[in-house]
Amino acid sequence: MASGVKEVKGAVVRLRSVRATTLRDLRWADAIVLGSPTYYGDMAAELKQLFDESVAIHGGLEGKVGAAFTSSGGVASGAETTLLSILQAMLVHGMVISGNPDGQHYGIAIVGAPNARQSKLCRKRGRQVAELAKKLTARI
Repeated sequence: MASGVKEVKGAVVRLRSVRATTLRDLRWADAIVLGSPTYYGDMAAELKQLFDESVAIHGGLEGKVGAAFTSSGGVASGAETTLLSILQAMLVHGMVISGNPDGQHYGIAIVGAPNARQSKLCRKRGRQVAELAKKLTARI
């Protein structure tokens, strides 16, 4: 996804692990793409903790573009509900979410490591997120 974001002129990517992500990072970004392994159909505890801590900046993410991705151990193993749990938290913050009418509507969901086709989908989704952020803000 970061590769796709970098294809958009003026876009800057800041990659962070969830543990290294700060509330300041979230406030800095025009678009936030968060991913998590699928754990029992939900996001990982570390990502949930970041959202729980983000109550301190509630309202500070309003209007920012949000997107989600996940990797799971198999088909029909909770990937869509994991994506929706991430998007739900973003919506509570007032973030702007854009679906994908071509497939993977809620976000990128992959079983295991991405293959070449799935990597292409990730790049395309990153580009879409950055282009939407560019439309919504004059900073990119």
